[in-house]
This record gives sequence, C-alpha cells and structure tokens, in this order.
Amino acid sequence: MKINIRHINENDKEVYLKFANTFYNSSACLHPVPEENLEKSFYFMLNNNIYSELFFIEADEKPVGYCMISKTFSQEAASMVLLVEELYIIDTHRSLGIATKVFNYLFDKYKEFGRIRLEVMKGNERAIKLYKKLGFVNLDYLQMIIDR
Repeated sequence: MKINIRHINENDKEVYLKFANTFYNSSACLHPVPEENLEKSFYFMLNNNIYSELFFIEADEKPVGYCMISKTFSQEAASMVLLVEELYIIDTHRSLGIATKVFNYLFDKYKEFGRIRLEVMKGNERAIKLYKKLGFVNLDYLQMIIDR
C-alpha cells in the first residue's frame, strides 16, 4: 500500500468535511463541532499555513484520513512546538501503520521543532498505545478553555 501525505487543496473540501464530522462525532472527541466551524477551518488552512496546516492522507491514491497541526512557541521547551490537533484515519485503514507513517512524516518535516504535543481521550487505548510506542509521554495538566 502506497501512502501519500500532502497539503489539502480546494477539491478536498467535501471529503474533509465528511472525515471531520465523523471524527468529531466519535469517541475520540468530547463533543461535535458545528459544520460551519469545520468549513471556516478548512478555508483558513487552505490559504494560510503559517500557524496551522491541514494534510490529507492517501492510500493507493484514495483519501483515507487527515491530519491537522498548529504551531506555537513554548518557553518550557525553549523552542517551537508542533501541536497535532487532529489525526483521523477511516476505520478500514486503522492498525495498518498509516498513523506511524504520518508521525514519521511530521517528525521529519518539523525536525527543528523541539516538542511535539497532542491530546488524546483517556479511553482511546489504541491511540495511547501507539503514541507511547512513538515516544510520547503523559503530561499531568488539566486543560481549561474559554470560548470567546
């Protein structure tokens, strides 16, 4: 199986929206996200990749998932930090090594970043097992937000 990871383009919109809706309505997320937010995010990342990027994942030239990242600076790490905001792979293509290939792509593409960070739901044991295998460790933070 040939895996290709590439930046999104305008033609990816409908498939991305389908994938993102599936992702946000799964047990990997706390709650759904309004489709208009997904669409705004798509266009933001289509036209501006300074702060965030959206990649399509293809297997044998067919879309099988996406990965959204954002970039920030951390004083704790004294370097740039890559945040893996979302990683979604369709059910039929899970446990085939695709996520590992995505992470290897990110590790190589952003090798100058001193830290890579992600979030995972506590019950997502399959993802947690993969992340630990890749070298990720737990942070004991409580995340808090305020939407404005």
